[in-house]
Amino acid sequence: MASLTDLVNLNLSDTTEKIIAEYIWIGGSGMDLRSKARTLSGPVTDPSKLPKWNYDGSSTGQAPGEDSEVILYPQAIFKDPFRKGNNILVMCDCYTPAGEPIPTNKRYNAAKIFSHPEVAAEEPWYGIEQEYTLLQKDINWPLGWPVGGFPGPQGPYYCGIGADKSFGRDIVDSHYKACLYAGINISGINGEVMPGQWEFQVGPSVGISSGDQVWVARYILERITEIAGVVVSFDPKPIPGDWNGAGAHTNYSTKSMRNDGGYEVIKKAIEKLKVRHSEHIAAYGEGNERRLTGKHETADINTFSWGVANRGASVRVGRETEKDGKGYFEDRRPASNMDPYVVTSMIADTTILWKN
Repeated sequence: MASLTDLVNLNLSDTTEKIIAEYIWIGGSGMDLRSKARTLSGPVTDPSKLPKWNYDGSSTGQAPGEDSEVILYPQAIFKDPFRKGNNILVMCDCYTPAGEPIPTNKRYNAAKIFSHPEVAAEEPWYGIEQEYTLLQKDINWPLGWPVGGFPGPQGPYYCGIGADKSFGRDIVDSHYKACLYAGINISGINGEVMPGQWEFQVGPSVGISSGDQVWVARYILERITEIAGVVVSFDPKPIPGDWNGAGAHTNYSTKSMRNDGGYEVIKKAIEKLKVRHSEHIAAYGEGNERRLTGKHETADINTFSWGVANRGASVRVGRETEKDGKGYFEDRRPASNMDPYVVTSMIADTTILWKN
């Protein structure tokens, strides 16, 4: 008699050319990932060859009940680390039946910015540092923390090892390998300052692909924590008080910044970001004011600052960039629950297209 594990791990290619495609989209809250699966007649590697699909938008807060159909447009394909074989994950964005992007479709406007000739010519690279917190199911308290109590103060947990310092490493390593399997350009992981908090980095990725990869990496993480019976939180300040918040620091460069003389281009770009500080903050994640206090390696939300190797600034420039006279910079303002389509395209818009 086959076990449930045997059936879950069945290799479909032994008996059929058919594959399973898991269509993924972002729900009405802007952070709730949804997905459903369909059978296709054979392997597909080009998203334009995939059929459009639909879902009930009234059940995701994205359409009224009397006109509930929302159309999924496939945009990016990744290998499925759960079903394996030729099965795929498909990142989609959402449209009305008339072909108009729905209000929560942030990818559409981002794609327009990244396809602008001036932006495309600059080949914007992104590296996004996604922080998150693992919570004990049912009590919403960080993994490894005593129920209703607190661990020792911060200090030994950042990149720490040991049963009293590192909580959830099996989940984190599973996620790391699953993302590599899927084809996501995940470049590293580490334990963060608050116990139970971790980070993964995606990049360098070019343009719109950065947003696609971060969203699918989040999806894979949610699926793995589902299996593990743990909850993942992207709240920017999950525990109030003297504990670090969670951000999504966004590293950025353009071709001009990476070439000789790029440091001057970087400084001009940072000045543009300073002028549009309030607009960026408004788009950088809900609840970010609880995180950007000027403490715990953050700058105050109301004041823009930048510096070399300064983790207490809004924007940090690395020592190597200063020394080489070219490179990249890090926008430290985005919250962990930011939309990567919004943040990446807004940085490109401000630094390349916007004329101040």
